[in-house]
Amino acid sequence: MNDLLFLQKTAMNFTKKQTLTILFLFFFSFLFSQTTTSDSLRGEFTYLLQYKPNTLNRDNVYKELFTMQISDKRAFFISENRLKFDSLFMEQYNKNRSNFNIDMRGLPSSKFKFLIIQTNDNSEFYESVGTALLSYNTPVIRDWKLIDETKVINSIHCKKAEVHYKGRDWIAWYSMEIPFPYGPYKFSGLPGLIVKITDKTGDYDFELVKSVSSAKLKGKIITINKRHYQNAKLVTKKELIQATTNYRDNIKYELEKMGTVFSEGQNRQKISEAEKKGYNPIELE
Repeated sequence: MNDLLFLQKTAMNFTKKQTLTILFLFFFSFLFSQTTTSDSLRGEFTYLLQYKPNTLNRDNVYKELFTMQISDKRAFFISENRLKFDSLFMEQYNKNRSNFNIDMRGLPSSKFKFLIIQTNDNSEFYESVGTALLSYNTPVIRDWKLIDETKVINSIHCKKAEVHYKGRDWIAWYSMEIPFPYGPYKFSGLPGLIVKITDKTGDYDFELVKSVSSAKLKGKIITINKRHYQNAKLVTKKELIQATTNYRDNIKYELEKMGTVFSEGQNRQKISEAEKKGYNPIELE
């Protein structure tokens, strides 16, 4: 009798997991199939971010590449690993759609799940929380202080600007030779592309490391998948952060209901509290 109950429970858990997997793959395969077709590509740039995620260990420097794709009226800024994930996911899905056998472990990951779209009016921040896509807007930075100082960075002639933004003091180097008013993250509003921007503590640094010549962009379009920004629910930044926290708590609860055991929970909690003490976000306000 006990063996029968065990087998029934095991089957139910397996069915739940299998159903969740199928729903997950169906949802993402539908979203991944949608790519933008309306934005002609006018500029394509790669930035290297180097940052220190925790102030208690400043020797730990994390690096990640981001791409910026620019159309006539807006710029898309997203982690390169997220774009690689899109491509490899669809490749695996198309090969294994009959048995839903997709190895998520082999796909690249990113610490930055957001997409930022810059326009002349604002920066639109998008992030997925579970199956919900949320976004909030922040106005374009207007209080740049232009400095009469020049510098050559990677063979590009640049001018200096400074700004206090979200609790940090930033030094930017922009080039009027590249007439796009955009830059990495939410930094825009200067009379030229931002080539390098660093906060004065040295905790965050974005630098342009690669660009594609305009001749190679003719006839190309923005390749950011629409799932990253289409039909998003507009919220406040505070609401997005709270939704992310709630989602993580709910996922843990649901996994525990299905029998998942999280070992060393108390030690993990202590580590999390220690990490929070030195947590070093890009925005301090």
